[in-house]
Amino acid sequence: MESKKTILVVDDEPDAIKFVEAVLSNVGDYTVISSSDGPDCLQRVQEETPDLIILDIMMPEMDGFKVFYELRNKASTKDIPIIMLTGVADKVGIRFFKKDMKDYMGSEPAEYIEKPLDPAKLQDAVQWVFETYPV
Repeated sequence: MESKKTILVVDDEPDAIKFVEAVLSNVGDYTVISSSDGPDCLQRVQEETPDLIILDIMMPEMDGFKVFYELRNKASTKDIPIIMLTGVADKVGIRFFKKDMKDYMGSEPAEYIEKPLDPAKLQDAVQWVFETYPV
């Protein structure tokens, strides 16, 4: 029997976390845990070891790019798949892509999804990650 997958949702907006949790409840039997900022995310990852992280980019104190960088540069977290969520394009008019992160940071997320969030796109991305990445 396959074990239940744990997904860590990181966003500073509580409504966004609730929305992601609701979207994921329709596609699989996941344990969803959450974090409201970057430092807490880094702590939770050490304690919980999630199978997937869904990470917002625009957060106070420590943005998602910095959290992504920190996770990728620790042996214990470097292989955890990450789906980046962002509303940056709506705010600044510039779109980013997975390849941009690889070019800039040396590593790319499993997926990069723009907000406003399309539930079907997130569901497909989560299913794809669990089919593609060994966890």
